[in-house]
Amino acid sequence: MKKQALITGATSGIGRATALRLAREGYAIIATGRRAERLEELRKEIEAAGGECRTLCFDVRDRLRVEEMLSPIERVDLLVNNAGLAAGLEHIDRGSTEDWDAMIDTNVKGLLYVTRVISPKMVSAGHGHIINLGSIAGTEAYENGAVYCASKHAVHALSQSMRADLLSSGIKVTEIRPGMVETEFSEVRFHGDKTRAAGVYRGVEPLTGDDIAEAIAWAAQLPAHMNVNDMVLMPAQQAGAFYTYRK
Repeated sequence: MKKQALITGATSGIGRATALRLAREGYAIIATGRRAERLEELRKEIEAAGGECRTLCFDVRDRLRVEEMLSPIERVDLLVNNAGLAAGLEHIDRGSTEDWDAMIDTNVKGLLYVTRVISPKMVSAGHGHIINLGSIAGTEAYENGAVYCASKHAVHALSQSMRADLLSSGIKVTEIRPGMVETEFSEVRFHGDKTRAAGVYRGVEPLTGDDIAEAIAWAAQLPAHMNVNDMVLMPAQQAGAFYTYRK
């Protein structure tokens, strides 16, 4: 029987790359996201390569929809809580409360809603692995990013607490905390401004979604007695939220 991996936010970036990478590892994929057309493209790509993929279209911010879509799933061996976003880059006195709601509802509450449905299935099975996508912003707060940083600080704390809560059930919990990764992340943060988004990566060779997916696949294949608690990944030109060498 194939292991099953559930990946949230699988329509682009790290989530999509992770779905493709884990499919190559032999996982049956359950890919979720808000964009049905992209999910369908992902399913076709995985199946064309000989893999298995099921798609579920919903927004993790909608608790009732999360419960409706995920409750019927009988087994999940690997949960990748990837769905997340940054919105806006302003000082706290000029920030958009709509942006704040989007970040908190997706990055924190959405992760919790999904985990609340899936983790009891793992507890019942006596095994499982939860991988949460955090960020270096989860330990290094920076100017103009107060609410995004707060949401990723929450993911960092939740990952640590989840690990303790689920320890006796044989469930691993890993947090992946990337630095600069070039995906749609910055375009979303700047509300579609591609020029401003491109400036984030000026002079730097950033990580890619494939790079993070490779790290996730590595952590997922370790023996049962080994767990990666926390993995921090950055481009070679980055040493933290405040230190980036641009050529």
